[in-house]
Order: sequence, then structure tokens, then C-alpha cells
Amino acid sequence: MSCPKHRQIELFVLTYGALVAQLCKDYEKDEDVNKHLDRMGYDIGIRLVEDFLARSAVRKCRSYSETVDVIAQVAFKMYLGVTPSVSCSNTTENEFFLMLDKNPLVDFVEELPAGRCSLCYCNLLCGVIRGALEMVHLAAEVTFVQDRLKGDDVTEIGITFSKKLEDKKHKRQK
Repeated sequence: MSCPKHRQIELFVLTYGALVAQLCKDYEKDEDVNKHLDRMGYDIGIRLVEDFLARSAVRKCRSYSETVDVIAQVAFKMYLGVTPSVSCSNTTENEFFLMLDKNPLVDFVEELPAGRCSLCYCNLLCGVIRGALEMVHLAAEVTFVQDRLKGDDVTEIGITFSKKLEDKKHKRQK
């Protein structure tokens, strides 16, 4: 018998699949479905961040790297039951990648619907991350870099922060 948390995730995944299927019926273009999923995710993210901060008791992050680690190790685990690995790709340390060995949103999906090769099935996740980051005053571009549903070896989400974090104490000393 599975635990209540696992059943909640499973229910969300099944409901999400039905939502994506309906959006594919409502919109002819994959780009429109992708935008709609991102916008829905963004709306969820701006609300979810309050729940996350209250339930996780994480302290304020002091760097982009620490922020991405919290997203991967705490938020993904808390809401999706998985922990993606994190990598940083550049010397300015504002571009990161979350690699998902297991993506619960596609547990019941074997392939993209026919004729939907540009569909970013899990684009809701990008919107959630972007919305949550914006609520803690961090602007970021969040996109899918690789997707197993499109034949890639891994599912990978890219996060590029647009503005450099500055500690308030450091600002006052200048």
C-alpha cells in the first residue's frame, strides 16, 4: 500500500495528464499549449512559495547556487517526491541545470501525442519555478533543455538568473 503523499502525487500526475490532453484539444499550436502551461505554472508558483517557506523553514539563500540547491533538494522532494541533481554551467554562476532521473509528471506518459513534437509536456514546472523565484525577488528564465519524452537521455530544466543577488548588508557598506 502506498503512503498518502505518494497517492497525492499520483492523483496530481493523473489530473495533470488530463489537463494537458484538454489543452491539446483546445489549442492547435504547441506553442500556445506551452505558453498556457507556463502561465498556469507561474500562477501556481507565486502562491506555492508561501506554503513552501512556511513548511520548509529554510533560511534566506545567499547565492544563486544555494537557491537552486534548495529548489532541487527541498522543493522538488516536498512537492514531487524526487530530487534532481544540479549543475552550474558558467563562470558567472547564474546559469544552472536541474537533471531529473525520474520525472513523476510523465509516469503515465509513454510518448508525446501524435503531431505534437514541439509540445513541452511538463512546461508547468518551468512556470512554477519562475513564479516562485519572482516572489522572492529573483528574475529568472526557466526552460526545458532536454526532455525524455522527446528522445533525450535525461530530462533537464535550465534556470538562468537575470539579476545578480546582492546582500543588503553588502549594499549598505558600499
